[in-house]
Amino acid sequence: MILVIDVGNTNITFGVYESKKLITTFRMTSRTMRTSDEYGTEILAMLQNNQIDRRKVGGAIIASVVPKVMHALIGAVVRYLHTEPLIVGSGIKTGIKITSENPKEIGPDRIVDVVAAYEKYGGPVLVLDFGTATTYDLVTEDGRFGVGITAPGIRISAKALWEDTARLPEVEIKKPDSILARETISSMQAGLVYGQIGQTEYIINQVKKETGITDLKVVATGGLGRIIADETDTIDIYDSALTLDGLRILYEKNCSGK
Repeated sequence: MILVIDVGNTNITFGVYESKKLITTFRMTSRTMRTSDEYGTEILAMLQNNQIDRRKVGGAIIASVVPKVMHALIGAVVRYLHTEPLIVGSGIKTGIKITSENPKEIGPDRIVDVVAAYEKYGGPVLVLDFGTATTYDLVTEDGRFGVGITAPGIRISAKALWEDTARLPEVEIKKPDSILARETISSMQAGLVYGQIGQTEYIINQVKKETGITDLKVVATGGLGRIIADETDTIDIYDSALTLDGLRILYEKNCSGK
């Protein structure tokens, strides 16, 4: 078994794979600072709660966009799981050729997503990740990744509404019955969700227009991606496990035979 760890701006998502099968997932917040002992004991507890024998976890891989948690998290994996984790970053084998102007600026989360989408669905493919930010990344048919768009995520937009305005409440992010809202909560929901749908469709269509790629597959992932994918025909596939699968694929590419 291997433990894959995706450290995002809001949550840390863990997945346990047995061969290519995802056995279980669990999460903890990435906004709370922890010591290596705290990470370690929480990871062991969650493995036990999911009936996973920690002695069967023979490897680990981490992709992180939150550098400040890495020292303690790596220490926890080494001390409590007795394995040195592979870190997604410069020098890792990906099977993707990064052709952007500064490849070192590409976030590990984006690399993981495009590797997974290209391996699972082939190219050309546009990968959407609805996380804290909403990202759109293009991989060509021959596996070149150099084009990406970054926009505020739905939660960032929602937070700006209720934190930066005096009278707007915090609301659940969901699609209201109609865009023709008649009260404050559904008005905010309509703006957030339909606004994201409109942004998504425009960016996808503009990418297709400017690249001239007519057979572009569009794959979405991320916590709120399902809401958007269900409401637009411009997204072909919603894959909730895309990032975790990408971590597993990268581990296999770099650690097979070890």
